[in-house]
Amino acid sequence: MPTEAGGGAGGGAAQPKVVVVMPAYNAGRTLRMTYEELPKDTVSLVILVDDGSTDATLDVARQLGLEIFVHNRNYGYGANQKTCYAEALRAGAEIVVMVHPDYQYDPRLVPRLIEPIVRGEADVVLGSRLKEGSALAQGMPWWKYVSNRFLTGIENRVFGLALSEFHTGYRAFRRDVLETINFGANSDGFVFDQEIVAQVVAARFRIAEIAVPTRYFPEASSANFWASVGYGLRILAVLFWYTLHRRGFRRSRRFDSLRARYTRLP
Repeated sequence: MPTEAGGGAGGGAAQPKVVVVMPAYNAGRTLRMTYEELPKDTVSLVILVDDGSTDATLDVARQLGLEIFVHNRNYGYGANQKTCYAEALRAGAEIVVMVHPDYQYDPRLVPRLIEPIVRGEADVVLGSRLKEGSALAQGMPWWKYVSNRFLTGIENRVFGLALSEFHTGYRAFRRDVLETINFGANSDGFVFDQEIVAQVVAARFRIAEIAVPTRYFPEASSANFWASVGYGLRILAVLFWYTLHRRGFRRSRRFDSLRARYTRLP
């Protein structure tokens, strides 16, 4: 996967070092809006990974002076995230925040998203569209809302958690999380999002969530009904293999830590 080095972005010497990663695919119409609303006094660096876009995504990214890495073809959303996290760690990130460049999630909420990590209260924070308010009123398709609620209920039961949503694309990770879990073993497709959550749970990291509004409009990316059905079935498969791993019936390297864990506080 060839890379193209770009310039730095973001504000001054913010501590801890917060790196925003943007997994991009044909986001040329919304990338500038997303970037301009990032709080530059919080974000130290913005890394964009282009997954074989055929529109103006790269042109806009260069105009904005982002740190750019380019896949030579469309490898998939999960493959994009793998490059995002690897490059963020290489850049010395202490906190990594994934912000989709399609402007569906509010970039101005990055400080709120990372706050539980900065305070030492969480290792991973999810921005939930379902924690407060009505996602339906904000434009979420009814079938997506129903499937989200259904799958989240199953995931809570399997993981022993009580989160309002697992399927958000707005996420923050403490560096140690990404250094510990084996995210490189995950799928190159959309189910990567749920595989990484399962890995976080398996490694006993702490997950928190904050409420975030979301936007649904033609330029924002959104899977269609049948793609969502396939995605849901793949999530159920992840839960099945995670359960076998947790109970010791069939070990999976996806859920094994990459390095020895430190002693965790109670």
